[in-house]
Amino acid sequence: MCRLRIEDIDPQRSKPELIAAIVEDLAWLGLTYPEPVRRQSQHMGSYKAALDRLIAGGFAYPCFCSRGQIRARVAAGSATACDPDGVPLYPGTCRTLEAGQVADRLARGEPHTWRLDMAAALRKAPGPYAYCAFDEAGAYQVTAEPARWGDAVIARRDVPTSYHLSVVHDDAEEGVTHVVRGRDLEAATDLHVLLQRLLGLPVLRYRHHPLLLDPAGEKLAKSRGSQSLADLRAAGVTPGVIRARLGFT
Repeated sequence: MCRLRIEDIDPQRSKPELIAAIVEDLAWLGLTYPEPVRRQSQHMGSYKAALDRLIAGGFAYPCFCSRGQIRARVAAGSATACDPDGVPLYPGTCRTLEAGQVADRLARGEPHTWRLDMAAALRKAPGPYAYCAFDEAGAYQVTAEPARWGDAVIARRDVPTSYHLSVVHDDAEEGVTHVVRGRDLEAATDLHVLLQRLLGLPVLRYRHHPLLLDPAGEKLAKSRGSQSLADLRAAGVTPGVIRARLGFT
C-alpha cells in the first residue's frame, strides 16, 4: 500500500495550487492512497513534542547564529570538513553557551534553530548503526555514519521541526515499513537512523533509486524548468507510457 503525505512545513514554498497539482498528477497516473492524507502543517504539535524529548534528553541545543555568521566563522577557522551535502560542518559556536545566557536569549524571543548535539547523541546511543536497504537483487545491510552530519539542524527558525525530524516522526506514526526515495537523500538516512534510535522508533527498510535525468544528464527540477507531468499530459502522453518509462506495468 502506498501513502500520500504532503510535506508542507515550509510556509513560503507550500502553495495550495502545487498541492492540487500533485493530487491531479497522481489521479491521472491511476495511483490511489488511503484517506485522509497527512499534511505536516497540521501536526506541528507532534513535532514539537518530539523535539522537546530530544531537548530534555540533552541531545539538542538552540543555535542563534545566522547563516552569514556561520559562513564567516567557518571561513575564519581551519576546519574544512563538510557534511554529505557539501556544506561545511557547523563549528559548534552555540553548543558551549552558558545556560543563563541561553535562557536569557530564549526569553527575549531571539530567533534560533535547534541543532542536534551529535557528540551527546552518540554517547547516549552508541553505534554501530545500520539499516536494511533493498533493490532488485534483494535486501542487504548498510552501515550508517550519522557523525558525518555534525550538529545538524533538526528544527527551523519558523517551525518546530525540520525535514529530518518530521519524516522520522511521520514514518513511525503512519506505520510505514518501506521507504522509496531518490539517491540524493540516501546519506540523510544515516541521520534518520540516529533520530529513530534516540526517539525509540522502529528502523525502516529503504530503497534509494536513481534520479530521473534530462537528456543533458541533469536532475529534473522545477527551478530549471524541467518538463512536468502536466506538460507531458498536455502533449498527449498517456499514463501507460509514463508507467512503462518508470518500469511499472
